Amino acid sequence: MNTMTETTRPEIVNGINVDDLKQLVSGVAADPANGATRWRVSTQWQGQTHSRSRVDGFDMAGEHVERPFTIDIDEPCELGGSNRYPNPQEHLIAALNACMTVGYVAQCALRGITLESLEIETAGDIDLRGFLGLDDAVARGYETLAYTVRIKGDGTPEQFEEIHAAVMATSPNYYNIANPIALKSSLTVE
Repeated sequence: MNTMTETTRPEIVNGINVDDLKQLVSGVAADPANGATRWRVSTQWQGQTHSRSRVDGFDMAGEHVERPFTIDIDEPCELGGSNRYPNPQEHLIAALNACMTVGYVAQCALRGITLESLEIETAGDIDLRGFLGLDDAVARGYETLAYTVRIKGDGTPEQFEEIHAAVMATSPNYYNIANPIALKSSLTVE
């Protein structure tokens, strides 16, 4: 008679621990305070158009989680930069794509769908007359962003349509870009 108990292995789909994800969902559903998060980034000018943003961590459910990262940002030479790093618009689009990517991977994992490939390509136009303050009638940023999702896996087309709708309904950065956000500024002159 075997008295050893076998350890239950977590369900992993697309590299996502589905058990942990389900636990997170049920924990937030049971107590909304578990879903409270706060994100912070501090950005310092490095000279010319180069800036460095620092991420120290974030807060979740009242607990601070350390995350020491730096993000360097620059502009192309044509816009006064040195072309050493992606510019703010490229970071914005990358953040949108990355957030939606997490959504597709997680939604597929929750449904047991194994992905073979996933790519999101996003593009938009900015008229520099707005950014340069040359024409008040011209938008200062994107008026439209168009994106294409290419997804391949063992799900049906209907499942992928359902997942696509779920990502658009739940992605924080999709929401952030698709809806106005109130910006509250303060200026300290030192």
